Amino acid sequence: MRAALYDRYGGPEVLYEGTVAKPDAGPGEVLVRVHAASVNGGELLGRAGRVRPVTGLAGRGFPKRTGIDFAGEVVETGSGVSGYAPGDRVWGALPRTFGSAAEFVAVAPRQLAPAPAGIDLVEAAALPGVGTTAVTALRDKARLAPGERLLVRGASGGVGSVAVQLGRAYGAHVTALAGAKNLDLVRELGADEAFDYARTEPEDLPPFDVVLDTVGTGMGAYRRRLTRNGRMVTITFDIERVLASLSYVAASAVFGPRRIRAFSGDPGHELFAELTRLTESGAVRPVVDRVLPLAEIAEAHRALEAGGIRGKVVVRVLGPRA
Repeated sequence: MRAALYDRYGGPEVLYEGTVAKPDAGPGEVLVRVHAASVNGGELLGRAGRVRPVTGLAGRGFPKRTGIDFAGEVVETGSGVSGYAPGDRVWGALPRTFGSAAEFVAVAPRQLAPAPAGIDLVEAAALPGVGTTAVTALRDKARLAPGERLLVRGASGGVGSVAVQLGRAYGAHVTALAGAKNLDLVRELGADEAFDYARTEPEDLPPFDVVLDTVGTGMGAYRRRLTRNGRMVTITFDIERVLASLSYVAASAVFGPRRIRAFSGDPGHELFAELTRLTESGAVRPVVDRVLPLAEIAEAHRALEAGGIRGKVVVRVLGPRA
């Protein structure tokens, strides 16, 4: 089967479309024909060799794969699987590994949920990873309540664009920080206020009950914008200063009430099912910057790495139907 591969760590140019063995639906697994996958920040770090405890040492296990989340349709189910049948539309993510940018994936049912009705599967592929991250951050970690003030940093990106919509759905007053060219987008998504991050200093902003940080820098300055019982959730760190960032997060849990919460996403069925409900209700919609074919996987990584993406870059695996 076709899959996105790389034979060495490096820039986007190391990626190519190659072939690997097609997986089978083993006991307790569902085989999914992938219509599309999206590109996530963790995949950029993996491809560049910056998270080798996860991807392995250079020279071992190549060629390596990329892709975390996906949307597609069930092809077959292994023994012991119930609730899914061939032809079912599904979405989900691989459990703490890469490889969804391929024609087929075999996953456990707990990594899936029915994809939302009324939405194309290629467009839907923009949501599973970032959508479940935003739900975890705001619903589970921050416990965002109606009437609270929410600040979203990086509001036009993958997670940020969903978080703005969720903040509105949860009844919060949403303030968005984004690039000047994306302010109209985040207002359209539900932001009550939107500011150009390049022209706005943290001290220019009012206090917030919840800050969702998708940027990873300047955490101290934004933590100081929290109310006394405020909560800050970060989903990323400055990779060049990761130890300092982790130390700061740990210290925030000890000194003072304004704690920074960090987490590593590993979504399962409940989160995917909740995202399906939110999408079908109209509370959340995917924001797709561009769709590229699997053969252009290098360009897909290059686009996300360059920054300025509105929502997600999606990689189409199954060709358009005639």
